[in-house]
Amino acid sequence: MSVDFELMEPEELEELAVKRINEGKLKEGLKLTLRAARGYERGGKIKEAARLYRYLGYLVLEKTGDLGKARPPILKSAYLYIDLIDAEVSKPEVDVDVLDEYCSNVLEAFATLNDRKNLMKYAGEFAKIYEDLGNTYEDRDDVTMAIRTYESAHRYYSLMDDGESYKRLNEKLISLYGQLAESRLENGDVEGAAEAFYRLAGYILSIFGYDIHFMEMMDTAAKNFEKASKLSYSNGDLDGTTTNLLKAQYAYLLAKNPNRAKLIGINNARILHQVVSSYLAKSDNEKAAEKLMELTESLIGIGKLKEAIETYRSVLETESDLKFRVRVRLAVLKHHAATEGSEELLGDIATLEYHLNRGTHTKAFELAEKVMLREGLGEVLRMIHRAEGIYE
Repeated sequence: MSVDFELMEPEELEELAVKRINEGKLKEGLKLTLRAARGYERGGKIKEAARLYRYLGYLVLEKTGDLGKARPPILKSAYLYIDLIDAEVSKPEVDVDVLDEYCSNVLEAFATLNDRKNLMKYAGEFAKIYEDLGNTYEDRDDVTMAIRTYESAHRYYSLMDDGESYKRLNEKLISLYGQLAESRLENGDVEGAAEAFYRLAGYILSIFGYDIHFMEMMDTAAKNFEKASKLSYSNGDLDGTTTNLLKAQYAYLLAKNPNRAKLIGINNARILHQVVSSYLAKSDNEKAAEKLMELTESLIGIGKLKEAIETYRSVLETESDLKFRVRVRLAVLKHHAATEGSEELLGDIATLEYHLNRGTHTKAFELAEKVMLREGLGEVLRMIHRAEGIYE
């Protein structure tokens, strides 16, 4: 019995397309995907159309390696996302999470197509959008959202090599993070203040490099994380204790205080073994995996790489998650940055943390792989790959 595709809704076409692709009928699946995307577009479902054109373009690129064939749907998706951005910023209240996704997809499309002219054009437009949003939030005294939007603008200005705007946003972020840290300390939020000091250190790095100014601020962050861990411990919160000890360990490492970092790491590893055992006894695999991941990071920080990789293998056996794969690479890179004192690497780490905090794990993962290879950490990366079941 023949199927009349013209009578099918785009949702049905998409479902059938996925089924055909999974059956290995790629050509038919691609045609159905295109029909579904066009159906969404005709029906005014622009977000779904943009998503599906994007999927189609990258699937063609993956399967054929032919950028020319992939170009039309990728380009189509980019311009649909630009329409969605225009609609989003016209709303009385902008959903920044949605805006982040749309802007990222547009720039990724032009980067994939090697279209530097449009990449720079839209990076500039998006930077201005985010800076305007930041100004609005700052006028409302919403420091948290002002920081978030200014950070996006800062990153786009960096992409454009717009030094003047980059510096302006850098100074603004230093001022706002300083305000946020002091405000949180006044309100007794030591952990929140520590996070603010940690972020503040990153923007100080952009101005002074890996020098005493950066290290002093990172040391301030470390001391506050350590204080937060003690407060958590006094309240019987071992989860909070271990999380803050881990953050203190790495902040001390980056502050060039390896002895304090090692002492904290050894102590934290001991506590984490207890916490993991407790969660496993309760069959709480999700929390056990999180604490096993923290143990992996802590062991990397004290230089016990082989033991860390074995622990990481246990993480993936408990719960496989892309964010864990990013975090193990990030821990290795942080340890390497602390021992090598590389300002360039610290910049890459800041970008990785930016993507990790915003849930764009795929981008963080791809960057982490590239940076590890660039930094001569290929053997460590192979150890991680083997733990993940990848043999080269």
